[in-house]
Amino acid sequence: MADLVERPTLEVALRDLDDREFFRRYASDRLLATILASRFRYVIRDVSAQLLKNAFSIIIRESMDFAAVLVGPRQLDWPMAAVSDSLPLFFGSMTDVVRNVFEEYGVDRLRPGDLLVCNDPYRVGTHVNDTSFARPIFHDGKLVGGLAIQAHMLDMGGMFVGGFDPTKQDVYVDGLQLPPMLIHSGEAPVKSVYSLIFDNTRFGGILLPDIQTIHESLRLGERLVLETIDRYGLEAYLGGIRYVCDASAERMRTAVERLPDGTYEGSDVLDCDAINPDHELHVKVAIKKAGRRLEVVLSGSSPATRAAINCGWLDIKTAVVVSLKYLLDPKGAFASGGLRDVDIVLPEGSLVNPLPPTCRMFYWEPLSAAMASILRALAPALGADAIATDAWSYGIHMAHGMKPDGMPWAALSSVGGGFGPWGATRHGDSDSHQLTYPMAFIHTGWEPVEADSPVVCLREEYVPDSAGPGKNRSGAAVAVDGYWLYEGIHRATNFHLKHPSGTGVHGGGDGSQGGVWRWDPDDAPLPEIPELLPLAGDVYARAMPVIGVFNPETHALEPKGTYVSEVGRPAAHAKARTIFRHVTNGAGGWGDALEREPERVLRDVRDGYATLAGAARDYGVIVVGDPDSDPEGLVVDAGATERLRGTRRQGTPDSVRGH
Repeated sequence: MADLVERPTLEVALRDLDDREFFRRYASDRLLATILASRFRYVIRDVSAQLLKNAFSIIIRESMDFAAVLVGPRQLDWPMAAVSDSLPLFFGSMTDVVRNVFEEYGVDRLRPGDLLVCNDPYRVGTHVNDTSFARPIFHDGKLVGGLAIQAHMLDMGGMFVGGFDPTKQDVYVDGLQLPPMLIHSGEAPVKSVYSLIFDNTRFGGILLPDIQTIHESLRLGERLVLETIDRYGLEAYLGGIRYVCDASAERMRTAVERLPDGTYEGSDVLDCDAINPDHELHVKVAIKKAGRRLEVVLSGSSPATRAAINCGWLDIKTAVVVSLKYLLDPKGAFASGGLRDVDIVLPEGSLVNPLPPTCRMFYWEPLSAAMASILRALAPALGADAIATDAWSYGIHMAHGMKPDGMPWAALSSVGGGFGPWGATRHGDSDSHQLTYPMAFIHTGWEPVEADSPVVCLREEYVPDSAGPGKNRSGAAVAVDGYWLYEGIHRATNFHLKHPSGTGVHGGGDGSQGGVWRWDPDDAPLPEIPELLPLAGDVYARAMPVIGVFNPETHALEPKGTYVSEVGRPAAHAKARTIFRHVTNGAGGWGDALEREPERVLRDVRDGYATLAGAARDYGVIVVGDPDSDPEGLVVDAGATERLRGTRRQGTPDSVRGH
């Protein structure tokens, strides 16, 4: 095993190694190394499938809010060989979960059948709800690695149900903080730890079966790993782990080498810090590329906030690795070697690297800002291969109250505009109904939410003319109307509505800005049918603006209007039959909108992505007909389109729209 320890960067490409050198490095031939690489991913897919099949909570079963990893042993420096196809949001933290948990607990204290638990964000990343479970793997009495699952628990205690309140100002009100500790010792449950968790959290009836499912899923993974070692041998197994990480490093290194040397800068801004609506938060990135190496520097980012809008170094690792995978190496499987030639520099005590006891509940906000900054920074270097930024206007709607029969209710509702469009690429138009890039899954419907919350989804549809225009357009913004059945206290959150989040690349235009409104049943009575809530018009004058940039008189969205936020105000008291509307941002387009084929624009009008006026304004295409009464009868006026586009190309400044 001496030959398997970490070495400096390979100078010879893997494909150029002769068979003898390949075997010396990896204790296997090329075929076996490839089989083992596939086997590692297969193990994690099986672990994930069992968890998804048997999990009780919707957030795991429906939203896949978890990650699973296979990690090699300490003598290889805990390399991550495989990660689940669930949320990329965990890619950065999961590279270090097993290392941090095992090392702090004590590697010499680990025994077969142990299961450790830890949810402290400063140790394992993200926030307290994302609880890590790590299981050591022993073969013939020797520790040969570990498996881990990090999964979102519906509640971890604290002042707020589910934890999702951005005004929390330290970890002491955040919820139960668990350092690395045994929750199973030699397969036996540690009753005191289970009691600690359930005595401090809500929803124990769901948390218990979720934890039991995680335990059994990791046991399955261990069995599959040991079967692999028994079949192929320990030396080949460890060599396979090293091969996977070396291959991941080589793919990223090769992609980085293609970038021109230089320094590339990008930035993004969050609306406020959840306490002061005028205090914007900035994330600034400088990417220094020299030869094979990248240095990602976030100096200049805002100091840590007093509230919960902060993220840590493991979360910034996620922003870096997901950005680089999307931009430079989208096809290869990710292993920890992918960051071998990438350095990350973070200012201590900043928004992206706070110190305890700073709260990090809303960690994804600066994480997403960092990813947007990286995409913008590298866009000039990538040219046509650049990716436009997404909507990432992730909205959460929290509410609680009392039912007419006296029973309390609480809801963390996804009827909060959480799903919006992605940015366009050179490959085509982008999806319209996704979570943010680092969350990366498509919306599956509201039925599970409505079954458990006192809210009915009246509307869920795309907003015309909201996509970032371009030769390839972005997805469209999404409008969601939630009808709340009971009186209660409501707090809507969204920290990226003051400025466009979806910015175009390679000549593409920006997406629209979203907002949140409220209609009170007494002040502005509305019949109980969704058709009387159009997406535009005088109806907004009857609404109360909640979050966004609005015309102060009409309450319609107006990019140069007045910014309104709930920050600094008490949570809203809303009567039964109140309606909240959340509209996401649009995303960025790719390429010159005047080069989009007129027939594609016509299809957009027919399908509701664009209006007749929007087709002319954004794309210079004149579509004739009535898209409502006769959508299949629409036609392009080729002559008028050619004349309008010709005028635009001669220098008229609105050839590409910026919202």
